[in-house]
Amino acid sequence: MDAAQQDATARARELQRSWYGEPLGALFRRLIDDLGLNQARLASVLGLSAPMLSQLMSGQRAKIGNPAVVQRVQALQELSSQVADGRVSAAEAAERMEEIKKTAGGSVLNTTQTTASTGAPTVRRVVREIQSLLRSVAAAGDIIDAADSLAATHPELAEFLRVYGAGRTAEAVAHYEAHQN
Repeated sequence: MDAAQQDATARARELQRSWYGEPLGALFRRLIDDLGLNQARLASVLGLSAPMLSQLMSGQRAKIGNPAVVQRVQALQELSSQVADGRVSAAEAAERMEEIKKTAGGSVLNTTQTTASTGAPTVRRVVREIQSLLRSVAAAGDIIDAADSLAATHPELAEFLRVYGAGRTAEAVAHYEAHQN
C-alpha cells in the first residue's frame, strides 16, 4: 500500500470514528467475536455484500450509505452486549439475528420495539438513532459548521448538533439524560 492509500485509509477510519464512535473494522470484529459469526454471516445479517463489508472494515470505504444497515449494526451492538452480560443465550441470539436481518431499519423513536425490563427503547439506542439520522445527511465537519453558524442565535440547537452530530455516543447519552424531565 502506497503512502496515498495509507493516508486515505487513515482518513476513512477517522471519519468512521467520528460517525460511528470507532473504526468499523474494530466494531465489526467485536460483533463477529461476541456473536460467533464470520464475515460472510455478518454481511448477510446486515444486508451488505461481503466485499462491501470488507471495504468498510479495511477503511477502503468510510461510510455505510444505507440508514437501514446502520440501524441493523446498532441492533447487533445491543444484542452483542446482551449476549456478553448473559441476558441472551447463543440460541436466542441466533433467532434475534434472523429478526434483525429481516428488518427494514424502522425507527425506534416510533415503534413498539422495546427493552424487556422497562417497556421503552434504551437511551443508548435512541441516541444512536438520532446520531445515525444526523450523520446520514451530513459529515461531522459539516454538522459542526452548521452548529457554529447557529451558535449566536440558537445556542441550544447548536449544542444539539455538536453533541449528536459530531460527538461521541457517551456524550450524547449524558446530554439526552440531562435534558429529560
